[in-house]
Amino acid sequence: MGSSVVTPEDVLESLMNDGTIDALRLKIINQLKANEELKNNTITMVEQSKVLNTPGAEKQTKRELFDALRRELEGPVLEKASKSVWELILDNDGLGKEISETVERVFCRLSGREPPLFPPNSETQTEKEKEKENSDLSSKKRSFAEMQGGSNEVVEASNNPVSKLSVAVLPSDAKT
Repeated sequence: MGSSVVTPEDVLESLMNDGTIDALRLKIINQLKANEELKNNTITMVEQSKVLNTPGAEKQTKRELFDALRRELEGPVLEKASKSVWELILDNDGLGKEISETVERVFCRLSGREPPLFPPNSETQTEKEKEKENSDLSSKKRSFAEMQGGSNEVVEASNNPVSKLSVAVLPSDAKT
């Protein structure tokens, strides 16, 4: 009897069915409501609104003003709110960490594995490996002067499609 593969859709369905998605959504909304910077930014946008600062605005009905304000500010306000939501979701210490742990816990439950899938030290290890790779790559890079002196390499590597393209595109006097 083979084990079935747990898909992201399976995890999402489980999170939706057990109410976790709704609980996380509520936490996000509450954190957005508590975000003073977002509130102050929105207030400033309204205060500086062209709609409210246009002569004759005081003669418009509340509904007309509200509709005009919505048309003017809905995009910018939602964009800032969206950025704030993503910051919450990607936060490795707060809600983002909670989301990651919850998804991992559900995946483990569905797949029959034991948490944690990734030991806490693995993130630090991954960063160290990336730094080592980057330093290895930078030591392999050639300077511009080395590339100028080694112009025969393009011709010698003519089996490489990129090299063929380079040779074909270069003017004839540059192919020496």
